[in-house]
Amino acid sequence: MNLLVKALFDGDQVQAITTARNLLDVGVGHAQIIMEGVEAAMAKLDAKCTVEQFNLLEIMLSGRAVMGVMKELYPPGAPSPNTKGTVVLGSLEGDIHDLGKNILKMVLTAKGYRVADCGKDCAIEKLIHTVEKEGALAIGVSGLITSVIPQVQNLREEMAMRGLGHIKIAAGGAALKQASASSLNVDFVAETAFDGASYIKQIAGDGHEQH
Repeated sequence: MNLLVKALFDGDQVQAITTARNLLDVGVGHAQIIMEGVEAAMAKLDAKCTVEQFNLLEIMLSGRAVMGVMKELYPPGAPSPNTKGTVVLGSLEGDIHDLGKNILKMVLTAKGYRVADCGKDCAIEKLIHTVEKEGALAIGVSGLITSVIPQVQNLREEMAMRGLGHIKIAAGGAALKQASASSLNVDFVAETAFDGASYIKQIAGDGHEQH
């Protein structure tokens, strides 16, 4: 697993994909590869992304390697029932990081959810409009930079004004997971993509929860 973390951190896509295949071949599960490999590498990258060491090229290369491994684990076009409900995902306005969001998207898709991806640098208005249009059961917002926190805090109020106050909001990403759900005014703060996926599963299990 250390080999995989190193390859991802170094942005070596070929090595990362080869290592992921080898892990799968010896029976290591998808969840373990993502949590101990992909997410461990992303945490290292997060830590390195201080202002002094911020290197966009390195992040892009690592990101490409991560997405290569995720596609290896969850091949696009693999049959998926897509019957469990729709989840809207987005990285909020001002935040151009979408690696964590993309990992959650792949995990949710593989687990049979339909994902409406609003992309990165996404305005709250667009998120809410997508929730209305898609009849989503939850929103997942991602933020790696602290400047998006006020947007997250306002999201529930904006949704309530549109009659969508019952929709669950989950938050994740380096900046948001430092905060509590109550301080962000959301229902759940995910430590990892699998954390987020488990929470979505709970909601989908009982979509008619009383509030």
